[in-house]
Amino acid sequence: MKEEKRPVELPENAYRELKEGEEYQPVMQPGKAYPEANFWSIGWGILMAVIFSAAAAYLGLKVGQVFEAAIPIAIIAVGVSTLTKRKNALGENVIIQSIGSCSGVIVAGAIFTLPALYILQAKYPDMTVNFMQVFLSSLLGGVLGILFLIPFRKYFVKDMHGKYPFPEATATTQVLISGEKGAGQAKPLIISGLIGGIFDFVVATFGLWREAFTSRVCAWGTALATKAKLVFSINTGAAVLGLGYIVGLKYACIIAAGSAVVWFVIVPLLPLLGDTFLQSLNPAITDPIASMEPEMIFTSYARHIGIGGIAMAGILGIIKSWPVIKSAVGLAGRELKGSKNNATAQATPRTQRDLPMKIVVGGVIVALIAVFMFFYFGVMDFNLLHAVVGILVVGIIAFLFTTVAANAIAIVGSNPVSGMTLMTLILASVIMVFVGLKGTAGIVAALIMGGVVCTALSMAGGFITDLKIGYWLGSTPATQQGWKFLGTLVSALTVGGVLIILNKTYGFVGENALVAPQANAMAAVIDPLMSGTGAPWWLYATGAVIALILNFCGISALSFALGMFIPFELNIPLVVGGLINWYVGSRSKDTALNKERVEHGTLLASGFIAGGALMGVVSAALKFAGLDLYMSNWNATSAAEWLSIVMYAVLIIYFVMSVLKKKKC
Repeated sequence: MKEEKRPVELPENAYRELKEGEEYQPVMQPGKAYPEANFWSIGWGILMAVIFSAAAAYLGLKVGQVFEAAIPIAIIAVGVSTLTKRKNALGENVIIQSIGSCSGVIVAGAIFTLPALYILQAKYPDMTVNFMQVFLSSLLGGVLGILFLIPFRKYFVKDMHGKYPFPEATATTQVLISGEKGAGQAKPLIISGLIGGIFDFVVATFGLWREAFTSRVCAWGTALATKAKLVFSINTGAAVLGLGYIVGLKYACIIAAGSAVVWFVIVPLLPLLGDTFLQSLNPAITDPIASMEPEMIFTSYARHIGIGGIAMAGILGIIKSWPVIKSAVGLAGRELKGSKNNATAQATPRTQRDLPMKIVVGGVIVALIAVFMFFYFGVMDFNLLHAVVGILVVGIIAFLFTTVAANAIAIVGSNPVSGMTLMTLILASVIMVFVGLKGTAGIVAALIMGGVVCTALSMAGGFITDLKIGYWLGSTPATQQGWKFLGTLVSALTVGGVLIILNKTYGFVGENALVAPQANAMAAVIDPLMSGTGAPWWLYATGAVIALILNFCGISALSFALGMFIPFELNIPLVVGGLINWYVGSRSKDTALNKERVEHGTLLASGFIAGGALMGVVSAALKFAGLDLYMSNWNATSAAEWLSIVMYAVLIIYFVMSVLKKKKC
C-alpha cells in the first residue's frame, strides 16, 4: 500500500516563544542531508541577482523605493522547481532566494549614497567618479556586512526565537514552503497573493485609485495642512496591510506613537519657533517655514529627530547586547586558539553550523585590509593618516550598528539604513575635516565611506532575514553564508555597471533626470558640512534624549524612533494590520481556534506581501519598457482618493471574513 504523503507545515511553535527545555525542529530535519547548493540553485541564484539588481537600481533611482527582492525571487524559485517537478527542492529554493536577494540589499546600499557623487560632480567638475569606486564600495561593504553578522546569527534567529516577528522572513518562508505543499494546501496563499498583487498592481500601473488617503481630500483638511501644518495620511496598499498584521499590535502601536508625536506635535509646533531659531537648528535649511508643507517640515527638521533617536537606540542596543558581542568575540578567540576540537564541531547539528570562526575572523581582517587599500590608493590619494582614520570610522560603525540593522529588520521588516548612513556621513565628514581632508576630496571620501557602511548595514539587515528563513525551514547556515559572498559579488558588479549606464542615459541632475531622493538628501547634507556649515546637532540630540527617556520607561526606543523616521502614511497601516491580528485572534472563547485563525491570517498576510512585491516588479518593468498606462488626470482627483479608502475597507473586510471562516481542525 502506497504511503500517504504527509502535509508539509511549519511546526506549531515556529512563531511563538519556546517553553523551557523545548527545542524547535525545522521542516528539513537536522539529522538528514538535503540538496542545497548545487549547479541548479547557484545558477538560478546568480541569474536572479543580476536581473533584480538591475531592476531594483532603476526603480530605486527613479522613484526612491527599493523593493525587497527576497519574496519575488522565492516565488520564481518555487514556480521553476514546480514546473520542472524537482524533488526535495526546498533547500535549493532557500539558496536561490539567499543568493538572489543580495540584489536588493546591495542596491539599497549603493543608490542611497553613491549617486550623490554624480550629483555633486555637476557642481564641482573636478570631482571624478569611476566604476571601481562604485563596485568596490558595494562589494566590500556587502562582504563586511555578512562577516559582521555571522557571529550574531545564533542570538537573533535561535536565542530570540518567537520574540521578534520577522515580517519579511515570515512571508518569504510561507512562499517557499508552499512549494512543498500540494496545490490544495497552498491555495490560501495563492489566492491572497493574487488578490494582494492585483490590488497593488492596479494602483501602481493604472492609478485607478490613490496609493495613499490623506486628510487633504477635504477643504478643511487642506486648510489644516497649510495653516496648522497638520495632516493625516495612510497607505492603502495590500502589502503594507499584510506587513502590519505580521508585525502585530504591540510593535505597531509603539511605531505609530513615534509617528504621532512627530506629525501631530513636533511638526505643528516647529513653525512657532521662528525662522531664525529653526535655521540655528538646521543651518542647511534657508527656506521660510511658513511656506513649507507638513511633509517638507518633516524632511527638513522633524526627521532628523528620528535619526538622533535611531542612533541613540542603536547605542543603547549595543550596550544591552554587549554580552552577546562579548560572547561572539570570545568564541572567535577560543576557536582561533584551537580550543574547539573537531569532535565538538561534528556534534553541532547541521542546522546550527556556521562558517568556522577562523574563516570569519580571517575574512574580516582581509576585508578590512582590502577596504584600507581601496581608501589609500583609490580614494584618499595615498594619504596614510586619512586612510587609517577612514578604515577606523567604517570598521567601528559598521560592526557596532550591525546589531541595530538586524534588530530593526526583526521587528518591523524595514531597515533604517538611510538614517544610520546619514549619521555616518555626518560623523565621517566632521572627523575627516578635523584631520584635514575637506573640499571635493573630502566629499568623495565621506560618500565612499558612507557607501561602504550603508551597504554593510543593508546587507546585515537583509541577511538576518535569510538566516531566519533557513532556521525555520532547516537549511545549513554555513552553506547560506558561504554562497552569500557570490551573490554579493554578482550584485555589486551589476549595480556598478547599471549606475554608470543610468547616469549616462538619464543623469542625476537637470531635466528628466533620475530623482534619486536619498542620494540628493545625502548630497545636500555633506556639501555644507565640507564647506563649513554645521549639522543639525540639536535635532539629533532631541531624538537621543527621547530615546533615553523611552528606554528608562521600558518602551522599545528603536521601534518608537523608527516611527519618527519612517513617513506617517507607512506606519498607520501597521496599526490597522495589528488590530486585525488582535480582532481575529480574540473572537472565539476557544483558545485553540483563535490561535489557528491567527496562523491562517499570517498565511493570507504573507500572500498580500508576496503578491504586492511581485506585482511591484512587474509594474516597474512595464514603466521601464516605456508602457505608461497611468491615469494621471483621474488619479489627481478627490474621487480617486475617496475610492482608495473605499477599496481599502473592502480589502480589510475580505481579510477579516476570510480568517474568521477558518474552522478548528
